[in-house]
This record gives sequence, C-alpha cells and structure tokens, in this order.
Amino acid sequence: MTTSFERYQKRRLISSYFSVVISIALVLFLLGMLGLLVLNTKKVADHFKEQIALTVYLKDTAKEVEIEQLKKSLAMADYTKTTTYVSKEDAAAAHSEEIGEDFMEFLGYNPLQNSIDVYMNADFVSSEQVDEIAADLTSKNFVDEVVYDKPLIALLNDNVKKISLWVLIASTVFTFIAVLLINSSIRLAVYSKRFIIKTMQMVGATKGFIRRPFIWQSVKLGLIGAILALIGMAAVLFYLNNSFQELNLLGDVKMLVILFSGIFLMGIVITWISTYFATSRFLNLKTDELYY
Repeated sequence: MTTSFERYQKRRLISSYFSVVISIALVLFLLGMLGLLVLNTKKVADHFKEQIALTVYLKDTAKEVEIEQLKKSLAMADYTKTTTYVSKEDAAAAHSEEIGEDFMEFLGYNPLQNSIDVYMNADFVSSEQVDEIAADLTSKNFVDEVVYDKPLIALLNDNVKKISLWVLIASTVFTFIAVLLINSSIRLAVYSKRFIIKTMQMVGATKGFIRRPFIWQSVKLGLIGAILALIGMAAVLFYLNNSFQELNLLGDVKMLVILFSGIFLMGIVITWISTYFATSRFLNLKTDELYY
C-alpha cells in the first residue's frame, strides 16, 4: 500500500515538474522569438527599402564617356548599394517580351532610353534624401529625368516607424506577461509543498535552510526550460535563415549571443526570484492559514 502511494506521489511530482518545465520553455521560447523579431525589424525594413529603385533616364545625345563616368560615380556614391545599366535595346526586348509582341515593328523605331537603375542603401531611403539625390542627378545635362516612387518611399518609412513602435510596446507587454506566467507556475509548484515548508519550520529549520532546496530545484527546472526554449529558437532561426537567405538572420552573431544569453539568464533569474518570494510567503503564514 505504501509502495503504491509512493509511486503515486512520485508520478504527481514528476508531472508537476514536467508542467513547470514546459510552461517555462514555452514562455521563454515565445519571448525569444519576439526578441528575434525586435532585433530583425530594422533588417527586414532595410531589405524592403533597398528594393526600391531610382531610375536615371539618359538622353540619346549622351556620350559613352559621360555614361561610363556616371556609372562609376554612382557605384562609388555612399548612398548606392547596387546599380544596373539597362540599354535601350535591352529595355525594348524586355518590354516586347512582357507585352507579347514586337512594338518596334509597329512604331518603326525604339522610343525607349538608356537608363541606370540605382538601388540605394536603406539609410538613404527617405523622401528628403532621395529628392536631393534626384535633383543632383537631374542637374547633369545628359540626364533626361530621374524617376522613383515617392509615395511608396513615404508610405514605407511611415509604416516602419509605426511597426517599430508597436513591436516595442508588444515586447514590453509580453515580457511582463512572461514573468507573470513563470511566476504563477513556480508559485503553484511551491504551493503543493506548503505543508512541508511549515513542518520544516516547526522543527526549527531556518528560513534560509528551507528556501535553499526549493530555490535550487526551481533553478534547475528553469535551466531545463531555458535550454528547451533555446533549442526551439535555434531550430526556427536556422529554418528562417534558409528560407529567407537575403535577410542574413545569422549575420549578427554578437546580437544573437546576447539574445540567447539573455533568455538563458532570464530562465534562471525569474525562477530564483519567484521561488524566493513564494517560499517566503508560506514561511510567514500561520499554520491554519495554509488551508486557504
């Protein structure tokens, strides 16, 4: 009979530990994924900004040497990420393929112009800076016009600011919720042993002596939960990096190490603090108050 009861108690204990570990792991995993989102918000925004092209159309009278000088100056400019020269012949071929017929046979000539597509670094993609760059390029006498999607740039920058603000707010709220959830799991685990705590206190054990095994046990559970969370984060991170290689999510190793270390330490610190206050609460209760 005693053996069966002991087995039952052991199963309950293991089940309690398992639920605490899973709770901690899930909360830390979600918190870590939110951290990855925060760290990569700018990178994702920069990726979209750098897809916007500023197209420089050249006059037919532009000399070859002038075009080459412009290509070199654009390639060396601080604001330039990449440039692509599109001749009027290549543009005509691409347009004919797009519409499904040779429009030059109908017109009898090629109305398109030589052009240079300029993809800028994200830090320079703002309405004011792009206007200045466009004005500088238009001032050259062999440049016909500079075309870019100004409304799209303004909309993109406004949305990036809004998203960054909401991500920051969500991170703060979720961090608070994560602490509360882990704290609740630890308190429930300690609550199930409140009579053991009071019994140890009644036989003369000091508060520090009573707290020590509970804190150490919770810290171990926090360590296991944090490790599981980090494994899950690493798996998701590698998957996303392989799916979206252009974002180079593994490029900033230092920030990733800081994030993973922060999640790991959070698993330890939160469980330690929660257990300390949970055990202190039951140590300060009277015996008859343990039933409520």
